[in-house]
Amino acid sequence: MHETFNAGEIVYVIIRNPHAQNVANVQEAAVVQNPENPGELSLFVYETYYPLTDEVAVYKTEDHAEQAYREAFGAEGEGFYG
Repeated sequence: MHETFNAGEIVYVIIRNPHAQNVANVQEAAVVQNPENPGELSLFVYETYYPLTDEVAVYKTEDHAEQAYREAFGAEGEGFYG
């Protein structure tokens, strides 16, 4: 990972709707200790733990996440929900 995150931080991710792949939005997530693998960090969003890996684009601010969303999807997003 290029950035360092600590348990307790609030970050922002772009999440695609699993039922409609053309729908995505910026969502707030918490960085937490992975309950299944002590010593590892996870993202906690939508009541689910996700691995905190290089495969997930994580942003420290909502503004950075919204900018990345616009660059990736080419339009104003639905914005932040959560």
